[in-house]
Amino acid sequence: RFRSLTTAFFRDAMGFLLMFDLTSQQSFLNVRNWMSQLQANAYCENPDIVLIGNKADLSDQREVNERQAKDLADKYGIPYFETSAATGQNVEKAVDTLLDLIMKRMEQCVDKTQGPDTANGGSSGKLDSAKAEEKKCAC
Repeated sequence: RFRSLTTAFFRDAMGFLLMFDLTSQQSFLNVRNWMSQLQANAYCENPDIVLIGNKADLSDQREVNERQAKDLADKYGIPYFETSAATGQNVEKAVDTLLDLIMKRMEQCVDKTQGPDTANGGSSGKLDSAKAEEKKCAC
């Protein structure tokens, strides 16, 4: 129901928390569609994504087992967490993981834009426009 709104937000994001409901098999099946949407519409070519199975506290209503979810996360090469918004279980850990991934990406971009002279203290760090364009960080 949110699909029409979301693609506009994809463009400005460097990372995503892709969440599904552990008590809904259909919600889990939709993860593949969301991954396709992210890959097609995200600003970054390879955005940072963390897969989250929510409602871990409702184990008696669970429809998606942990192995299924981990296998899907492994297929996409992304981290997986089971969380509970009700209890707070693993919520901070999942968000921190995404933030760490984004920060690493940003640090790599900064490292790429600083030439060897800058690292050795021999330059002011200002690049001419041709070099700046050449060293621009790509997500």
